[in-house]
Amino acid sequence: MAADRWNALNDVPDFPPHRLGPLADRLARILKTRNDILLFQTEAVVALEAVATSIARPGLTALNIVTSPFGAWFGDWLRRGGADVVTLSAEPALPIDIESVEAAFDAHPQVKAVILCHAESANGVLNPLAEIAAAARARGIVTIVDAVASVGGHALDVDALGIDIAVIGPQKSLAGPAGVSALSVGRAAWALVSAAGGRRSSTLSLLDRRDWLDSGRGALPGTAAPLEFFALEAALDRFEAEGADAVLARHARAAAASRDGLLALGACPWADFGRASHLVTTAALPEAVDPETFLAAAVPLDMELSAGIGPGAARLVRLNHTGRRARFDSVLGNVLAYGIALQKCGAPADLAAAAAAVAAHYGAD
Repeated sequence: MAADRWNALNDVPDFPPHRLGPLADRLARILKTRNDILLFQTEAVVALEAVATSIARPGLTALNIVTSPFGAWFGDWLRRGGADVVTLSAEPALPIDIESVEAAFDAHPQVKAVILCHAESANGVLNPLAEIAAAARARGIVTIVDAVASVGGHALDVDALGIDIAVIGPQKSLAGPAGVSALSVGRAAWALVSAAGGRRSSTLSLLDRRDWLDSGRGALPGTAAPLEFFALEAALDRFEAEGADAVLARHARAAAASRDGLLALGACPWADFGRASHLVTTAALPEAVDPETFLAAAVPLDMELSAGIGPGAARLVRLNHTGRRARFDSVLGNVLAYGIALQKCGAPADLAAAAAAVAAHYGAD
């Protein structure tokens, strides 16, 4: 092939099938679980739909906790399979509270599964996972968690919390590829999936995926996606070299610095302290500032600012400090970009105070 037609991203060699099992084991260590790990050659939303498809059937009642527009999808998938869905929606763009969850459990004793997102990227809120998992465990309810945005950014001990299914994607805190995902499946979840009427002969069937475990974790079904798995290996190499505790601390620091920087600007962080994601910090714009005008003013600054998503988020701006962005220069740039855009819109913003507040979190380094 002529040199000018060669591209290193094409003609990638096959990913060795014998390395898939160890790759799953590395993800299990991050999740702190001894549960089975299934790999998907696709983004995490497909893995989430596979979970819903595999548990949904007539006679199943599930509690779906909705704290962003994406959470509603899971309920739609369950209904498509004939399940009864109890929807518990939080106040717009706010986390759910444990009292509401316990009240829903008590009002619907037939519930066999509860589904929630741990950290929401759409609006930057954090749901009380530990409390919800404990309440579900006490009632024998299977807990299913969308941990795509939280794994690596928040403490997540699957076995200690008693999480029956955790779905993850490496593209957030793990700073890996978006085209591959994984999930952990515990004993109680397998019993639910394996009950009469379980889906088979489908790319969305967890029962079919379990055949990969039973056959020795060799080649995955379907056409191989080697580039994604090589990228995942590289991301895990980097994650393990830094250390899980260090990655968690880096994201916590980025969130705290972003919050304090916004407060020093005179801006208003949206989520309460302790109820905010470590991946994305959201701020509520002043009433006098038009969101579209603000974002148009922020675009030339080339930082990680974007509009909030969903009900209650129309006036929210997201500051992204996920993965490799969870570092001083990105956090400082985001906060200053927010302040500069405010000034362009005629609102006050103390840029010097904001810069000092962010730097205070990194001054010892």
